[in-house]
Amino acid sequence: APVLISILLGASFSRYQVEESVEHLLAPTHSLAKIERNLVDSLFPVNRSKHRLYSDLQTPGRYGRVIITSFRKANMLDQHHTDLILKLHSAVTRIQVQRPGFNYTFAHICILNNDKTCIVDDIVHVLEELKAARSSNRTNFAITYPITHLKDGREVYNGHQLGGVTVHSKDRVKSAEAIQLTYYLQAINSLNDMVAEKWESIFCDTVELFQKSNRKVKMYPFTSSSLKEDFQKTSRVSERYLITSLVLVVTLAILCCSMQDCVRSKPWLGLLGLLTVTLATLTAAGIINLTGGKYNSTFLGIPFVMLGHGLYGTFEMLSSWRKTREDQHVKERTAAVFADSMLSFSLTTAMYLVTFGIGASPFTNIEAARIFCCNSCIAIFFNYLYVLSFYGSSLVFTGYIENNYQHSIFCRKVPKPEVLQEKPAWYRFLLTARFSEDTDDSEETNTYESHLLVWFLKRYYCDWITNTYVKPFVVLFYLVYISFALMGYLQVSEGSDLSNIVATATRTIEYTTAQQKYFSNYSPVIGFYIYESIEYWNTSVQEDVLEYTKGFVRISWFESYLNYLRKLNISTGLPKKNFTDMLRNSFLKTPQFAHFSEDIIFSKKFNNEVDVVASRMFLVAKTMETKREELYDLLETLRKLSLTSKVKFIVFNPSFVYMDRYASSVGAPLQNSCISALFLLFFSAFLVADSLINVWLTLTVASVEFGVIGFMTLWKVELDCISVLCLIYGINYTIDNCAPLLSTFVLGKEFTRTKWVKNALEVHGVAILQSYLCYIVGLIPLAAVPSNLTRTLFRCLFLIALVTFFHCFAILPVILTFLPPSKKKRKEKKNPENREEIECVEMVDMDSTRVVDQITTV
Repeated sequence: APVLISILLGASFSRYQVEESVEHLLAPTHSLAKIERNLVDSLFPVNRSKHRLYSDLQTPGRYGRVIITSFRKANMLDQHHTDLILKLHSAVTRIQVQRPGFNYTFAHICILNNDKTCIVDDIVHVLEELKAARSSNRTNFAITYPITHLKDGREVYNGHQLGGVTVHSKDRVKSAEAIQLTYYLQAINSLNDMVAEKWESIFCDTVELFQKSNRKVKMYPFTSSSLKEDFQKTSRVSERYLITSLVLVVTLAILCCSMQDCVRSKPWLGLLGLLTVTLATLTAAGIINLTGGKYNSTFLGIPFVMLGHGLYGTFEMLSSWRKTREDQHVKERTAAVFADSMLSFSLTTAMYLVTFGIGASPFTNIEAARIFCCNSCIAIFFNYLYVLSFYGSSLVFTGYIENNYQHSIFCRKVPKPEVLQEKPAWYRFLLTARFSEDTDDSEETNTYESHLLVWFLKRYYCDWITNTYVKPFVVLFYLVYISFALMGYLQVSEGSDLSNIVATATRTIEYTTAQQKYFSNYSPVIGFYIYESIEYWNTSVQEDVLEYTKGFVRISWFESYLNYLRKLNISTGLPKKNFTDMLRNSFLKTPQFAHFSEDIIFSKKFNNEVDVVASRMFLVAKTMETKREELYDLLETLRKLSLTSKVKFIVFNPSFVYMDRYASSVGAPLQNSCISALFLLFFSAFLVADSLINVWLTLTVASVEFGVIGFMTLWKVELDCISVLCLIYGINYTIDNCAPLLSTFVLGKEFTRTKWVKNALEVHGVAILQSYLCYIVGLIPLAAVPSNLTRTLFRCLFLIALVTFFHCFAILPVILTFLPPSKKKRKEKKNPENREEIECVEMVDMDSTRVVDQITTV
């Protein structure tokens, strides 16, 4: 049944869809910045902001962008490079997108200025004027930074168009190592958007072709589609690595279940255990496809979530099978296996469903995390059902094969030892088996003792880890572990940089690196929007506005605007009607300040009185290399100022959509999952035989999570969507491996703590070790995938597996030997009513020797 269900649901991949919107996945769902964007869009047209400053002031839209620099740090403003850049600009504007019946050029799809011409970066006009000055031998033309003046008297900002700038006195530019050009496109309908998307693709090809013919310069193209394409590229570059991982896991799973005894070896169960996990994952993927879900690259982590949980469950069942008696019927042995292992497996599965279920709830504000947790819940649920049915049936089949003394691989009847003696050596090696009637009383009754891992743990490791001289070193090592984890924990940083989720050798990474290197002196342009009708003609209002901007604004168009108002000698006594008429006429007719005309919204009332509805200005903050952190701090500062300001205003930039409340949004699934896990552990403490199990389990989970967070920070992994999902999984992975170990130890009676630590390791250590080895082998190919997303995934999952393994095989076995619960011997008082009566039947032989033949206890 599981196979048929998986095949039927797997056929739904014909409806396979990929999520296109990165903002939908990674931006906080309930974000104040999205509300602010809607307000800004309702007040000001989107297109009319593009010719003012290099920025995506309201929405990214469609665009093509390129950074031009030199390998030798040459001056990009010299004659050779100026001509080269203008030549590239000319090639870009001549790009054609062929459609049936018409060829679209940049002039057809560009964003238009007020004079119906294409909006082009002001740096192009600067370079054209610089070229004209050189051709006419004029030496008085100077470029200032970050504001310069054109020959028509316009004042333009070039802070985001000139990079690596060296200046003379009075901000005159001496040289610039990089120049950035941006081409904005219209996307007002589906046809226009499709043409613009095609234009972006041809734009990148044109830039790369231009790069090949001019190898002394380096160009970094980037478009509005680059982030989406590079995010999904992780799936494509991961394919062969995932296949390698699957082959390695299959190989090791078969080896871990094999032993020299050809009857008791279970290689097929290792393969079928992995097949069980695969069928469950395929079923979950089919359900997601049928319900309209869309694939994204974060789903690469789901197979590893399934691998850790599913393989441990199957190995634990196999470990329980080894403890059953071979003289029992297969049904009895299977019942004993389910009774021994499925209770703990059911509880850990419930923990997975609770923690990931909380992550899949509406409380999660990051859509990628919510979808990942939802899919993981479905996969975990079906994995549990398939382990009960598919793997349980497989265990029954291999049980019958073992009882019939058939070969574990070829299912051929194994001949008796006396028959094997007549066969060749290689034949005897392949069919080596121990028959129960061949076992003497002096030999081990458990034939599975010859398994390599069982033999290693029982004969060597258990005695070594509980040795008195080893314990101090383990405790010391744990203190070192806690110290380094604390050091990393105090340096945790929030990773809201979108380049952390794309493939490495992509345009996004190359462009972002170049942009950070050459253009990080100034932050992206921040729109400062005043959305109320205030007395602009009032000097005190003007001063109030300036008061809230002087502290953090390096460049402010509004300050020039206020200076212009002062030049008009507008006083507080000027009537509002006269003020608005003068303001409107002056802005529309004065060339020097014509670019301020869009920053004021006028409305006419019933008596023809003109009122100012809203206005805006543009802010550019001075930043250092840690631009994203500073921009996040700036956002928080501006938000606080908007609450205390006398003037109602909002601030907005498209990047705020990703940064706004990102820290609280990305950490919420982890916090909710931790709370739910603690609640479940607390609640189940009243149901389990001993509440100390949950106490130790809680402490272990806290220790593992604390260590993973600390060490992943030291390994340069930021707290982002991917790492948080891994940490949620880490809670469950720890419980998966530690719960059976702790349960066996705490519930053990009589003997000593050391004895029960050894017993717990012997019972559950093999399953833990088998699943850990397969899991690590499966992770190793992931480290070679050229993607930042998989790099984060590998580092987090590797740390979770390593730290959990360290706790299971070192920390817990040592600490439990000298901490509660105690294991004092309890002498039960014998009740006189419960006496033991022994009946001896004596046999007398010919020599009159009395021999006790049978002892029966009643």
